Amino acid sequence: MSDNIRLGLIGTGRHGSRYAEHIINDLDGFTLTAISRRSEYGIVQAEKWNCRYLSNWRELVALPDVEAVISVTPPYLNEAIAKSCCASAKHLLIEKPLAPDAVTAKQIVKLFHESGLKLTVGHTLRFNPIILELKNKLPELGKMYAINAQQRLEPSTLAWLEDKKHSGGGVILHTAIHIFDSLRFITGRKIIRVRATAGQIHNSQVEDLFSAQFEMENNVTGTVSASKVGQGRCGSYEFICNEGQLHGDQVHGNIQLINNREIQTQNIRRKPTIIPLLEKWHKFLAGKDKNPISGEEGLMAIKICQACYRSLKTENWVTI
Repeated sequence: MSDNIRLGLIGTGRHGSRYAEHIINDLDGFTLTAISRRSEYGIVQAEKWNCRYLSNWRELVALPDVEAVISVTPPYLNEAIAKSCCASAKHLLIEKPLAPDAVTAKQIVKLFHESGLKLTVGHTLRFNPIILELKNKLPELGKMYAINAQQRLEPSTLAWLEDKKHSGGGVILHTAIHIFDSLRFITGRKIIRVRATAGQIHNSQVEDLFSAQFEMENNVTGTVSASKVGQGRCGSYEFICNEGQLHGDQVHGNIQLINNREIQTQNIRRKPTIIPLLEKWHKFLAGKDKNPISGEEGLMAIKICQACYRSLKTENWVTI
């Protein structure tokens, strides 16, 4: 693949537009060739971004001058987009969650493995400066015993997120999945089993309030919670270790190292996470670096979420 990779972008709503703006304004090595969205506002966007607009995403995937595809769509479309990309020999970067369930996610990973094409999953929180610094500092604190993590967001204003047919789930699949993937990334350990509870405060179809206990490898225990019920947001992580405690908030940009009663605080400037993902993806497509986030990593995050949903039904611990 050439150093200048021609891209097709499916889904240019709020988050997809971020991809487009970064591709055009902040990155070398990519050309945004075409976009697709159902709304005719895509015509306005295509004119602004100097690219083609297609209302049908299948036509975009089939374009001969599109070498790779980025998909930022509701999960129910992901399998069809993946199949179309494989049929047209197009590499794919697909925004998390990889799929609405583990069976579909496994099938997507299998499709790309068998085709020899490259699949990357957009778990962009791995590139948040706070998450990276937590990963860097954690080994300094000795043996780890417990973890507490939470992500709070305002109630959703996107209609498709409140429609289970299109979203596949609520805050477990679309918010807690960030936490589960980040914890695996920061610690390098697998989550073994979970026991979950959830509620529906503003949404009649999917959960918007969630909490769970979990166990990781090497006898690490933890709690995780996520919600979209109140005005205010945070993304906090707490690691309890032999040599102290490590706290961080990826929304507010701070880290605290606590030893006895002494607290050392470090403020870290927030940076866009899509840019480093796309930079590493470019190197991966060009054969110069490894996959930044593999399909298998996306599949594992889905498996943890699905275990949480099974736990809600059984009211018991569920092994992953």
